[in-house]
Amino acid sequence: MPSPADFETLSRQLQACRICRDAPRYGAALAHEPRPVLQGSATARLCIASQAPGTRAHASGRPFSDPSGVRLRSWLGLDETAFYDASRVAIVPMGSCFPGHDAKGGDLPPRRECAEAWRAPLFAALPHIELILVIGQYAQAWHLGDDFRDGLTRTVERWRDILATPRRPRVLPMPHPSWRNNGWLKRNPWFEAELLPVLRQEVRSMLAADERETAA
Repeated sequence: MPSPADFETLSRQLQACRICRDAPRYGAALAHEPRPVLQGSATARLCIASQAPGTRAHASGRPFSDPSGVRLRSWLGLDETAFYDASRVAIVPMGSCFPGHDAKGGDLPPRRECAEAWRAPLFAALPHIELILVIGQYAQAWHLGDDFRDGLTRTVERWRDILATPRRPRVLPMPHPSWRNNGWLKRNPWFEAELLPVLRQEVRSMLAADERETAA
């Protein structure tokens, strides 16, 4: 196993992973060829812990290369250049490969094999992460443990308490930026009015710290 500082080597190993295709532990094998999609480096301060790549990310090999990504970048206050700067922003989904579609055409849950095999070493290789954005219920359950209770909405409603918890890195729960959550956003206007300004300030502060260190 590579050293904690060697995210690039670990990422290359993950790119070659075929557990869910060749040796599935939970249910049927992945129906298509694996194509892990992630981003990061040992210097990243912000981590986006998402669910799993969708069809567009699977096709492009680039995370959040769809309308969800446009919305997420708006939430963060980042343009594409900053968002895809792996030296500053890590994107580590619960399942690194597109999991396929269910009978209704929606995305299946992230493959459990992926998190079990890769999540701990990936985060050990990201020693400078200050804030993890946990997007969706699967990431929230993994990263928050007992703090994830009563479902996604109740968890996100407690975002102030969760962010203030003395854990390192800090964690901020969020809904998925998918268009499927338009109704949720309308029912919960406090998310955009109260949480997003704090998130954008956190992101600005981290990027400013990076710039100061680069200039020093």
